Amino acid sequence: MLEKYHIILASNSPRRKELLKGLGLDFEVCVIPGIDESYPADIPPDEVPCYIALKKSKAYNVSNNELIITADTVVILDNVIIEKPNDREDAIQMLHRLSGHSHEVITGVVISTQQKQVSFSVKSTVSFATLTDEEITYYVDTFQPYDKAGAYGIQEWIGYIGVQGINGSFYNVMGLPVQRLYQELKQF
Repeated sequence: MLEKYHIILASNSPRRKELLKGLGLDFEVCVIPGIDESYPADIPPDEVPCYIALKKSKAYNVSNNELIITADTVVILDNVIIEKPNDREDAIQMLHRLSGHSHEVITGVVISTQQKQVSFSVKSTVSFATLTDEEITYYVDTFQPYDKAGAYGIQEWIGYIGVQGINGSFYNVMGLPVQRLYQELKQF
């Protein structure tokens, strides 16, 4: 259905690459380094992922047959964005905050061609069990989740032992809401 397009995934995320590959699409990964991912302080947290995904999309010059996919994922606890951790201590502190609580994971996606641009976001709610200090330090020391919003990857050990439930898309929590993306791509 998308044979006329050269599909580009504008993300270094191995999880996004894996998930897009799961749709059976041929695509290339192309990332422009150094794109500013800041956002205004007064923007509502649930709008930040689309805002950043749109910023990323504007960095690319789309040629005639290209379709570019950009995305950004945030973790929100008590209406506050939990960013990627800076270091080990930051990751441990984040997981302590998430422990025993539910939080939202929102991914914003932008699909761009020369003729059309579509943006959307998908929200999933994740409920965490109460984690022990030992579980948190084991996870952080073993998996080093410094490149992950909220300091965890649901597909890793912490997801197996800590996630009590999900309301919404599992794949969205991994970083790309592939079912919704597929539906949007069908419109192209």
